[in-house]
Amino acid sequence: MTGADSPEPHDGAHDGPHREAGHPDDTAPRIPLPRSSVEDTGHPLPDPPAPAPLVLEHRVLKSLLGAWALAACSAEEATAVEEHLGDCGPCAEEALRLRDAVGLLHPEESLDLDPGLRTRVLESCLGRRPPRIPVPEWAVPYDAETARLDALLQDIGDAEWHAPVRLRWFEEDGPVSRKTTVAGVIAHLLAVDGMVGLALGLDDPLGPGAGAPPDPTHRTEAYWRASYFPPTRAVRAPWRDQTHELIRTVSFAGGGSGRLPVPYGTVAAPAGGGGGPGAGQTVELPLRDSMLDRAFECWIHAGDIADAVDYPYAPPAPRHLHRMIDLAARLLPGTLAERRRSGLATPPRALVAAGSPGRSLRLEIEGLGGGEWLIPLDSPAAAASREHEVAHVALDGVEFCRLAAGHVSPEEAAAGQDGDREAIRDVLFAAASLSRM
Repeated sequence: MTGADSPEPHDGAHDGPHREAGHPDDTAPRIPLPRSSVEDTGHPLPDPPAPAPLVLEHRVLKSLLGAWALAACSAEEATAVEEHLGDCGPCAEEALRLRDAVGLLHPEESLDLDPGLRTRVLESCLGRRPPRIPVPEWAVPYDAETARLDALLQDIGDAEWHAPVRLRWFEEDGPVSRKTTVAGVIAHLLAVDGMVGLALGLDDPLGPGAGAPPDPTHRTEAYWRASYFPPTRAVRAPWRDQTHELIRTVSFAGGGSGRLPVPYGTVAAPAGGGGGPGAGQTVELPLRDSMLDRAFECWIHAGDIADAVDYPYAPPAPRHLHRMIDLAARLLPGTLAERRRSGLATPPRALVAAGSPGRSLRLEIEGLGGGEWLIPLDSPAAAASREHEVAHVALDGVEFCRLAAGHVSPEEAAAGQDGDREAIRDVLFAAASLSRM
């Protein structure tokens, strides 16, 4: 190629020594490389020499025993101490005592998962991808408590299903109990949860007409009588399947289904016979409250089972516990009125028209699920108000639930009481009367 920009030919006579493009200039000074870097390239370098072991006096080694037990020594010091322990009996005994003492500073923790972990994981997952068919908020406590009980049942052995359990509740003015087994408790939950299923149009786990009349006690007794043998761990599968079916059904039905009535039998006649004003009246709860009631009973009976098999069991998540306490507080005025009709509580001091303010008791719940509720004393339809407060009761949240479950007596429940003693007694006994088999 020729042209104005083409390089001119030359013979190289004046270019000096010949150089190829990309090679270092032969005239540049050379830096000698170490022999090992050239010949040993690609081979691992030899390990550095091991440090010489520490040589310490006996008194120094003895002073290090505490730090060694706490794993606070350097590697060299720990090695020196451990070698010394093989030769010195007194120091070895002292080291053993110190290690045991350190173990007491860090008590063993339960291997059980945090009861709130499942809820937090689900909330995190659902926050990223909301469900197409969400569980109604009022059914979430039941979903959580049945899952916790199922996890407990998963961990117990075959023999523990026959461990004795005493069901406890409160009737009129005294405690009542009934002996069964772990499997019998699950059968009881299966039978009573079936009442909610019947209200939703699901099949009765007891079979057609097996649980008539629709009453928790009669249904449980009917299930136990119909069993040729005492219930075994085989009852777990139908109970678990029913809990899942209840959650699915209320989820597909939507939040509006929470107003659906769930019958719980009829009010019994007062003690001594005769039909009181409330005798024979059907007891109903709206589905949203009935699911909370079932969550509450599931937790209480899970605690009974855990006690029977010597297993730790924590209370529900605080917001779920708060909902259960709120349900009990809302049921107290009606229960108090029933006890008055049965002659078990003092008559009202004054007749109060519906919606009008009347005497009130302030129920203060401390700790988990805590809050304050004003309970009308003279009529369930009266309006409770602070201006008409005549009594104040303070209880721990879990202790109040144990009272409402009939697991603690009214006389032992209240941590703090102030005001009208008669009103306090009536409300505490009404709370215990919320319990049933």
